[in-house]
Amino acid sequence: MPQTILAIDIGSTKVSSVIAQKNGEEIIVTGTGISKASGLKKGVITNIDLAAKSIKEAYTNANRVDGTSPKKAIVSISGAYIKSTNSNGIVNIPNKEISVEEIHRVMQTALYNANIPNEYEVIHVLPYRFKVDDQDFIEDPLGMNASRLEAHVHIITAQKSSVYNLKKAVRQAGIEIQNVVFNGYASSISTLNQDEKELGACIIDMGGSTCNLAIHLGNSIVYNDYLGVGSMHITNDLSMALHTPLATAEEIKLFYGDLREPKNDYIEIPIIGDEQTTHQVSLEIVYNVIYARVEETLMILAKSLEKSGLKEQIGAGIILTGGMTKLLGIRELASAIFDNMPVRIAKPKHLDGLQQELDDPSYSTVVGLVLYGSGAFTPYEIDSNKKMRSKNETYFTDNDDTLDTQSAGTEGSKESLPSKRLEEKEDIFDDLALNLNEDKTCLEKKVSRFTRWITQLF
Repeated sequence: MPQTILAIDIGSTKVSSVIAQKNGEEIIVTGTGISKASGLKKGVITNIDLAAKSIKEAYTNANRVDGTSPKKAIVSISGAYIKSTNSNGIVNIPNKEISVEEIHRVMQTALYNANIPNEYEVIHVLPYRFKVDDQDFIEDPLGMNASRLEAHVHIITAQKSSVYNLKKAVRQAGIEIQNVVFNGYASSISTLNQDEKELGACIIDMGGSTCNLAIHLGNSIVYNDYLGVGSMHITNDLSMALHTPLATAEEIKLFYGDLREPKNDYIEIPIIGDEQTTHQVSLEIVYNVIYARVEETLMILAKSLEKSGLKEQIGAGIILTGGMTKLLGIRELASAIFDNMPVRIAKPKHLDGLQQELDDPSYSTVVGLVLYGSGAFTPYEIDSNKKMRSKNETYFTDNDDTLDTQSAGTEGSKESLPSKRLEEKEDIFDDLALNLNEDKTCLEKKVSRFTRWITQLF
């Protein structure tokens, strides 16, 4: 039976909604919708009612094309809310063989060892490195024989109040939240290939009002950062420098946004407050304004990468995505600022159906949410619902509130152990309850006989 996936990316300048059908390994996009983001500033909800209207409009537009009306969504959360930390945990393996249950236990131990502020709640627990006994850098410990298991995890948390406001806005739009996913994590899912994950890559999603930086090493994200600057700041700079309306400044950015070399031509543009009157502006000024803002943004991101201490481990270089990357020449400028590291402009992975509408760097997050819903996540994870997810599970998005932890592999595989053990525990409790009922019945009979004997005696 096909599974319905509803993904909603609440961005800083637009809300994107995608409905897709997953049938086996095939994912087909059946509906897309976009609306202007209202009630949001730099990725933060500033007006719940306006944000809810934007979400509902994007969902309605997607549903108008698709027609299935799914009510549960995987929703992105901005890096503006996010605070991350790394932790590790160690557990003993009593059965000498590592199952999904033991991996879950060591991840919970790492989470317990972390210092999470009270006002924050956990969104993701992502293990990026395992150690089995004395063997380090284990890719997947499942099924290995060991006496001790250690896990290093990246914990992504968000402010409780902000998560509450996000959920309230989505529910006010008539949609239930199935899962909350960090937008930088979603973008990495939709843009990174397997080689880049193994070699190590820094993915930067450059949006309308924000930039999210995430470093991916091996299995998972190990570092992320946020910058409240995006392409709308270029529009504002152009509007002030050229003394022209914002709509005109946006058009100039889209048509003349070239970072390669300045041009000597002139353009006629309207004046703020008197759009009937125009004046001439040199494209060299346009170039200087755009170049200055983009250069400053990339330099701040380069400093964030230096601060992470992981720059030397990024073999695949820098992956740029998001709407701001459509500026001509941004790849060459980024390469120069990031010390001549390899730089790639990334579009989201191809999906069948209405993909032509999503074949754009600005839709990397929403495509990543669809892929996350279809099972393309870190091999092991504790998600925003505090549920353990493993790479072999089947994920139900609209028809079931729970996750199917049954293994998709062969009969008798290790992934099915937790469910078997749960069934065994339920059987034990059923037997215990039956024994208690039998004991209760026997006791009632003895009390009844004792009462009759006392009555006869007196």
